[in-house]
Amino acid sequence: MATQQNGSNGNDGSVFDVTIIGAGPGGYVAAIRGSQLGLKVALIEKDKRLGGTCGLRGCIPTKQMLMSAHLYEQFQHAEPFGITATDIKLDYSQVLKRKDMVVTKNAKGVEFLMKKNKVTQFKGFGKITGAKDGTQQVEVTGEDGNKQIVHSKNIIIATGSVVRPIKGFETDGERVINSDHVLETMTDMPKSLLVMGAGAVGVEFASVFSRFGCETTLIELMPRLLPIEDEEVSAELQKSFRKRGIKQQIGTKLSGMEQTDSGVVVTGETADGKPVRLEAEKLLVAVGRMPFLEGIGLENTKVKVERGNIVVDDFCRTDEPNVFAIGDAIPTPWLAHLASKEGILVVEQIAGQKAHPLNLRLVPSCTYCDPEVGSVGLTEAKAKEMGYDVKVGKFPFSASGKARIIGEEEGFVKVVSEKKYDEILGVHIIGAHATELIAEACVAMQLESTAEELGRTMHAHPTVSESVMEAAEGVHDLTIHI
Repeated sequence: MATQQNGSNGNDGSVFDVTIIGAGPGGYVAAIRGSQLGLKVALIEKDKRLGGTCGLRGCIPTKQMLMSAHLYEQFQHAEPFGITATDIKLDYSQVLKRKDMVVTKNAKGVEFLMKKNKVTQFKGFGKITGAKDGTQQVEVTGEDGNKQIVHSKNIIIATGSVVRPIKGFETDGERVINSDHVLETMTDMPKSLLVMGAGAVGVEFASVFSRFGCETTLIELMPRLLPIEDEEVSAELQKSFRKRGIKQQIGTKLSGMEQTDSGVVVTGETADGKPVRLEAEKLLVAVGRMPFLEGIGLENTKVKVERGNIVVDDFCRTDEPNVFAIGDAIPTPWLAHLASKEGILVVEQIAGQKAHPLNLRLVPSCTYCDPEVGSVGLTEAKAKEMGYDVKVGKFPFSASGKARIIGEEEGFVKVVSEKKYDEILGVHIIGAHATELIAEACVAMQLESTAEELGRTMHAHPTVSESVMEAAEGVHDLTIHI
């Protein structure tokens, strides 16, 4: 029988208020909030541990590796701070050991929260078998092949995403790898690495391996790194990566791959037709993920799928009554924090609370490369495209006393505002602690602050957060320190 913990299994006639398929940041957060609201909640997860892609083979392990790389680099440049550090060595096995420890601790934390909130867990693969007798039914198949049926008034599909195979660049886990391989099976540091794709995943792994001493080359189809970010942010990141020795082959379309005795060769051409040939010990394919929907029983429902994503309305409702979908299963930005808010939105509806659609313009985006990138709202180009009369304020970290103190002077804060009403349309940060600083911009935009109000808000000195204030002051040409 499929493993079940903490409550009824549904075969005794009991019915859950909501059953969630998938225990990533969308699913387990929805489970907790549902329990807090008095709902009887079931959570189905096929993995042995809870946490989903983010917790087990995405956000958490990647950021731990980035932290190890950051510390390794800092020790190598400690002398200007009056600290002599000699014989600095990288122990990649210890990097992986700490990564695994953090992942395990997080997974156990989620498990504890399920027990604390009396969420009934089913360990196995969940498949929707359709509505019957006024309830939705989910068949759970355990590792041993045995099955049981879970009856529920509502279902939330939170199955996440998986790596999408790229034709001609199929991964084997040895010389051609994807992010799962890096985080789960690769035990040796390569001497050289090609990274196909310069989105968040690509630039983060490029940061990790280049700082560990691996000769790293980024290859990107679009004409810049992090193509969805503000153009000035992309330009600054390209400059920073060049200083760190990370090679960049942008505006390049790869067309072929060949494994050799010593590694991997990729071929293609630039936007102006020049041939490209690159070789390294390994190729990391850092493009392409797709919703994991295979085998979950959508054919037994009225749920519609378009371009691989489940179709939902602004309240995450599918075309099947009482069936919802969140996170990477739907065509909203694939970010853990958004999936969590979508899960909360759904269970609050189920609990009878008044629900409000999420404002996708207020979803922050964070990339944990070095320097970090954080953004929320419209880029300058997008704001102009939408017809706004745009005014921009910008403040460089090179003018920040605190950034100078910590030795991280690269980058800037950029505030994009609308001239007539002074509305903040977007904030874009590249540099020290950008992924933390962006939260201030999220609060300001959530509260509909103007650039003047943000600029007049007193910030402690010396802090890197003062740079946000000074960038906002710059919208009205009132910046003090430049």
